[in-house]
Amino acid sequence: MSGSDQMPPDSMNPGTGSPVSSEPVFLAVGKLRRTHGLEGFLVMEILTDYPDRLKPNRTVYVGVSHAPVKILATRVVAEGLLIRFEGDSSPEEARLKTNSLVFVRADELPSLPEGEYYHHQLIGLQVETVAGEILGTLFDILETGANDVYVVRSPDHAEVLLPAINDVIISVDLARKVMVVKPPEWD
Repeated sequence: MSGSDQMPPDSMNPGTGSPVSSEPVFLAVGKLRRTHGLEGFLVMEILTDYPDRLKPNRTVYVGVSHAPVKILATRVVAEGLLIRFEGDSSPEEARLKTNSLVFVRADELPSLPEGEYYHHQLIGLQVETVAGEILGTLFDILETGANDVYVVRSPDHAEVLLPAINDVIISVDLARKVMVVKPPEWD
């Protein structure tokens, strides 16, 4: 992520990475790499599991200022996604957006089925065992081939890795901001 696309540290909640004010939460879904062709298309590196949601007529937000722009056209290519925005009809106009992140608003995301969560909903949750012992805060999520791994950081900065499987993750309460777990016992 380029420095220009990051929010200033004093405006962020250190536990969640979300704004501390009532500003909307923006989630990065792509990074604009370079122009393509003569019609104002850009090659976008995909940073989302749901690139099919980036369709024409959808509004996304570009750069650190989260400037709203409407998608005119998209096409999947080997390098990611070709994307063209309203107002970009030439490579020169599109070039102004290169190296910028593309965001969507978290409050505009579709609901997930019961028991499924977006990563941004889980980051920052307090993690405790079924016995009530507080392990720390869910700090990061590692995506692996088999299942995600939750990185829990204790107040003393020790890290616990928990596989995101039903035998380990017992419950998630977003309203209370608590995840209850049964850590595996390693022999």
